[in-house]
Parts: sequence; structure tokens; C-alpha cells
Amino acid sequence: MHPSDRPGRPDQALAAALNARIGNRPAVGVVLGSGLAAFGERLQHRIGYEEIPGMPIPRIAGHPGQLRYGTVDGVAVACLQGRVHLYEGHSPAEVVYGVRLLAAIGCRAVVLTNAAGGIAPDLAAGDRLLIRDHLNLTGHNPLGGSQVDGHSPFVDMSNAYDGRLCDLAHAAARDVDAPLKQGVYAGLLGPSYETPAEIRMLRALGADAVGMSTVLEVIALRQLGVRVAAISCITNLAAGISPVPLDHAEVQAIAARTAAPFVAFLSRFTALAGKELAT
Repeated sequence: MHPSDRPGRPDQALAAALNARIGNRPAVGVVLGSGLAAFGERLQHRIGYEEIPGMPIPRIAGHPGQLRYGTVDGVAVACLQGRVHLYEGHSPAEVVYGVRLLAAIGCRAVVLTNAAGGIAPDLAAGDRLLIRDHLNLTGHNPLGGSQVDGHSPFVDMSNAYDGRLCDLAHAAARDVDAPLKQGVYAGLLGPSYETPAEIRMLRALGADAVGMSTVLEVIALRQLGVRVAAISCITNLAAGISPVPLDHAEVQAIAARTAAPFVAFLSRFTALAGKELAT
């Protein structure tokens, strides 16, 4: 496999080549956000994004840029260790290339993760938030001008986050004693953090957490019929709530300090999701 200069959509030839290299069609996909790469380290094999035709390369700290694969409790898992963002100058189609690739190689459920700022008053740095709904405030949609053969662009988002997977996320959290809250995630363009006035607006709109990723990936996956769950690691309190200035290095530091319980939770969750798909 050789890199491509212009990302498009993963095709069948690429999927077949990756499946041949992986050797075991993955059931569950995982996408790891800023500072959350530790889960990928428990998967036995890796392919650098630069080896995958069309795969955009992350340039932001905390996104290693590797496709990791292996098994978790007997479940075949493929994991994107890092993602790209709109604010890096990527198009919506490039932002969702990775999750479309997970769908192309066989993932029927994908667990998305991100680092987010907490808005809800009961959230603190280090909390985990199960996303039950979102606000797409990025100003972009991956389905516009980027049609996928055989899939309508008019995608019902009423139940974007799979109810059964959400139940399993709560079960996994209980199993590893890792408390899990739930709420609404607001996806913004970035890269600047929000002003206090914008956070007040987001709170009024019903947002519990805010970040710069995930929402376009959810839309792209639902178009393909892939079941979706998403988890935010609350790495800071949002502007106007936090007593200290917001900083990406602090985001990474909080994610690193909470890595062990997060990996335990995500490992249990992917195992439960894989077993659900097998029934």
C-alpha cells in the first residue's frame, strides 16, 4: 500500500488489502481522541496512516496516527489512534475518511471518543460522559457534495447514538467501577476555545460538553448503517467555568492521568459490544 496525495473515499480494493493484512475482519471500531491513545497500545498490531492510501495524517499532539488492530477478550477490534479535524484545514470528507474506512473493513459498531470541555454543573475534569445526542455547530456536514453509492444523503439522526450500545456502556462502567455520566455534546469548528458568552449560549441550547470533533463522524457512520456510541473524557471545565486559562497541554495531561480507568472501561465496553454483535 502506498500513500495518496488526495483523500477520497475508501474503496473495495483498499478494504480488501487491509483485511488481508489484518487477517481477521474486525467487528468493532474505536476512534481515540486527544490524549486518549493508551487504549490502542493494548492492540497487538499497527499500520501507520502514511501507509494507507488517502488517509489524512494528524498533526495535532496526542494523535499518533496509527491504525491499531487485534483482539479484546476475543473480539476483533480495529482502532484509529488519532483523528484529523476541520480546524487543521481538512474537508469534511477528509475528516470522516477514517470512520468510513472502519466501516469498509467490516466494523458494524464504532465507539468514538474525544476530549471535551465540561459545561454541565455536575461535570468535573476526569469524568466520562456518554453522549446521548449532539449539536452539530461546526457549519459542515460530510454528506453534502460527497455522496456514497447506495446510501441516501438524507439520514435520519433521531437515534444517532445506539440505545443498546449505550446500555452496554453503562454495564461496562459498572463492571469496572468507572462512573459514567451522560448528556449532549456540542461539536464546534475550533481551534480556538469558546468564550464565556458562547458557553452560556451552549448551556442554553442544552449542551453538557463541548469539543471540536465527533459529530461529522457520527453522521457519516449513520449514513452507512453503522451503530454508534461515543464517550467524552472531560479534560477541563469550559470557559467562564474553569478558574484557570484553557490549554491543550492541560487537556492531554488530564487525559493521561485518567488513562488507566479509561482503558479498563473501553476494553470492557468493546468486549460487550462485540459479543452483542455476535448474537
